[in-house]
Amino acid sequence: MFDKTYYYLISIEYLGYRFHGWQKQPNLKTLQFMIDRTLNYVLDGQNFKTLSSGRTDAKVSARGAVFELFLKNKPLDDLDEFLELFNTNLPQDIRALTIREVDEGFNVIQDVKEKEYLYLFAHGEKFHPFCAPIMTTILDRLDIEIMTRGAELFQGEHDFKAYCYQANDRGNYVREIKHCELRENELFQANFFPEKTYVLRVVGKGFMRNQIRLMMGTLINLGRHEITLEDIRKSLRDDSGMTMDYIAPASGLILNRIEFE
Repeated sequence: MFDKTYYYLISIEYLGYRFHGWQKQPNLKTLQFMIDRTLNYVLDGQNFKTLSSGRTDAKVSARGAVFELFLKNKPLDDLDEFLELFNTNLPQDIRALTIREVDEGFNVIQDVKEKEYLYLFAHGEKFHPFCAPIMTTILDRLDIEIMTRGAELFQGEHDFKAYCYQANDRGNYVREIKHCELRENELFQANFFPEKTYVLRVVGKGFMRNQIRLMMGTLINLGRHEITLEDIRKSLRDDSGMTMDYIAPASGLILNRIEFE
């Protein structure tokens, strides 16, 4: 007799500061390890597996991450009741938001329509330590105006080989950035935040390893006047041969939302 599989799409949010990214790794506390351990308890040992729509790095947070739950033999009786039980047993820095059943044809990786990432930062001095889990502090004074212009250069279809960690000559690095802007932060507020904070917002179908952190690192170097706008233009050409090597810290990066086809 063949096992029947039931498929569920679960959206979650989490503070990634104490986790070593999404994917399970030996002897490290990861999000997938914590979620799978919690599921094993609330499902009372029922056979299951999880698959994320993307793997975030260590210390990266999320407001709208998504994973698929593959459940063997027996479906969930009550989705609302399951979600409540799941949240009750998850640690306080992970929260499940929604759950819905999907069919066998759904692909949590290939059916992504677009992802939106945010990068939150402030500059010019050392700020309150409570900022550290979700905001990068750049001690140097940055030229925000030129960084704003630089962010616009990433928008559109370009060769992003210079913005892929450990790229090689065999890959296809052409990607389309649907939207890229840098502006004052109005999304996140706290009484310990500095007076002015900023956010880079990037929207696209998919991103390569460390792509957004490399883009942000390049904008920081631009804000320091270590590179120019023309350097960014050149880096996006398929014959540039350039490598952008400053990876901005992970703790400022937030996966904001994922939309599916």
